[in-house]
Amino acid sequence: MRLIRAIATLTLAISAGALVAETDKSKGLEIMTEVDLRDEGFDDFSAKISMVLEDNNGNKSTRLMEVKNLEVKNDGDKRLLVFKEPSDVSGTALLTYSHILEDDEQWLFLPALKRVKRISSSNKSGPFVGSEFAYEDMLSQEVEKYEHVFIGEDTFNGLECYVVERKPRYESSGYNKQKVWIDKEHFRYQKIEYFDHQDSHLKTLVLSEYEQFLDKFWRAKEMVMTNHQTQKSTAMYWKEFSFRNGYDDSSFTKSVLKRSR
Repeated sequence: MRLIRAIATLTLAISAGALVAETDKSKGLEIMTEVDLRDEGFDDFSAKISMVLEDNNGNKSTRLMEVKNLEVKNDGDKRLLVFKEPSDVSGTALLTYSHILEDDEQWLFLPALKRVKRISSSNKSGPFVGSEFAYEDMLSQEVEKYEHVFIGEDTFNGLECYVVERKPRYESSGYNKQKVWIDKEHFRYQKIEYFDHQDSHLKTLVLSEYEQFLDKFWRAKEMVMTNHQTQKSTAMYWKEFSFRNGYDDSSFTKSVLKRSR
């Protein structure tokens, strides 16, 4: 009789654990879906970015970029990023087509070589032009790209946040998992921790100085990516946002890359 009770207790415990796990998955997906819904409908935007690279000795270098972004219905965004300064990288451009579950597409134009290079899926974990941002970090963060699990609540930078663990569903990711802090009030990204395939803490991205546009859309004006394994960091400072500029697909083609100076 004791054995039967023990088996019954164990079965109930396993069932309860499975139910909690499923509930955590549902809640994680619900939170990240709300993040996505609150940023839906911006159509397009442009901005200027100062990228500051700092090595492990504190030496800094600055690059200036311009970015255009097009929202695509039922798919990921299209993005064109062009370097303006300094002269050794001026004209370098990255074109990105993010997708939901299909392979993302990225092309890099290198003016010194005068050719467009496609970034293969196996190279998306590589550093974007020497920064601490990987090529895959430059993709739009579609909900369907990940499996989500709610893992708790926390306070970050004085804000009450949900914490969600997400694992990439797409191949060739440089990350085993990410932990994402989302503020409860506006459902904005506050912090992302990235873990490599050995499950070691690789990088942390902190987003701050949010500004709201068109009474709905929030954009972080500061993004700082710190690599804990190399002690290097890269900061992006965003300014001069402009929304609904009337961009269409013709502004985001491979032929535009060579004319993007």
